[in-house]
Amino acid sequence: MANILDIRRRIRSVVNTRQITKAMKVVSAAKLRRAQDRALAARPYAQMLTSVLKSLVARTEIYDPETGEPKHPLLAQRPEKNILLIVVTGDKGLAGAFSANITKAASRFLESKADKRVDIEAIGRKGRDFLRRRYPAATLQTRSLAETEESLDTRPDSAERSGAIQITGEHVGVLGKLEFSQVRTLAESVIARYERERIDSVYVVFNEFKSVIAQRLIVEQILPIEQIGAQAVRQAEEMTEDEKKKAKEAAISAGVGMRSTEKTPEGASQFGAAQVDYIYEQPPEELFRALLPKYVAIQIFRALLESIAAEHAARMTAMDSATSNATDMIDSLTLAMNRARQAKITKEIIEIVSGAAAM
Repeated sequence: MANILDIRRRIRSVVNTRQITKAMKVVSAAKLRRAQDRALAARPYAQMLTSVLKSLVARTEIYDPETGEPKHPLLAQRPEKNILLIVVTGDKGLAGAFSANITKAASRFLESKADKRVDIEAIGRKGRDFLRRRYPAATLQTRSLAETEESLDTRPDSAERSGAIQITGEHVGVLGKLEFSQVRTLAESVIARYERERIDSVYVVFNEFKSVIAQRLIVEQILPIEQIGAQAVRQAEEMTEDEKKKAKEAAISAGVGMRSTEKTPEGASQFGAAQVDYIYEQPPEELFRALLPKYVAIQIFRALLESIAAEHAARMTAMDSATSNATDMIDSLTLAMNRARQAKITKEIIEIVSGAAAM
C-alpha cells in the first residue's frame, strides 16, 4: 500500500489542479457570454444586408437576358478545379476535442476532393500546426489577415504550386481580438482570387454555434453564391446526446444561459419580401455589385464569431468535466489514505499486544 505522506502529497496536487480547472471554467463562461453578445450584435446587420440583397434581386436582373451569364463575378459557377478551404480552429488547447474534430472534418473534406487542387487558409494555431505537418506551404504565404492588395498580384500561379494541396495563408492570434476590418481584408483577398479565376469555389469548415446545446460541425460553401440568405452546407456533424448533456450541466453550474444567437431582428425578414417599390439613390444594379462582396465578408465574419463562441463553450465543458474528475480522484485518494492509516494503526496495536503477550 502507498505511503500516507505520498497520498497526502498527491491529494494536495489534485486539489491545486481542481482550483485551476474551476477558475478556467469560470473564465471560459465569462468569455462565452461576451462571444454570444458579439454574435447577437452582428446578426441585425447581417440579416438586414441579406434582406436588402433579396430586395435588389427582385428589382433587377442579375443575369444577362441574352447570354444567361451572371452580371456579377461572384455568382459565376465554373467547373470545380481549384478550391480554397478556410479552416477555423482555436489558438489554445484545453478545450476537449474542439480543434481535433475540426481538423478531422477538414481531412475528410480534402479526401473527398482528392482529384482537385486545394489552397488552405488556416485560421487558428491548432489547425495551422496540424496542417503544417501534412501539407506544404505555398512559395509566397500570407502570415496574417493584414494582407495588402499589392501582395495579391504576387501570389503563385497554379504552375508554381508546392503540391496539389498547399497552405497559402496562416492567421494565428486573430481570434482573441477579432475585428471586422481584419475579416474584410481576408474577404477581399478571397474575392480577388475568385474574380481572377485562380479559385473556382470557397469553403469554410468551422463549428457553428447557436446555443450551448445547439452546435454542429459544418463545411459551408461561401463561393459561388447559389442563393442569397441560404446556407450551402456540404457536410454536417451534430452533437451527440451525451455531449449535449455535459454542455447543459456545465452551463447550468457556470450560470450561462441557453439563449440562441439565431435571433432575427424585427422587420429585417419582411424587408426583402415586402410588396413595396423602394426608391434607391443609386441604380439597383450598382448597389447589388457593391453589397455582394460585403455579404461574403459578413458570412466569413459570422463563421469566426460562432467558432469563437463554440470554442469557449467547449473549454467550459472540458474544464467542468476536469473539475468533476478531480473531485472524484480526491475522494478516491482520501479513502485510500484512510485505509492506509487504519492499517498502520491496526499494525501498531497488533505489535503492542503481541509484545505484551510475549512478556
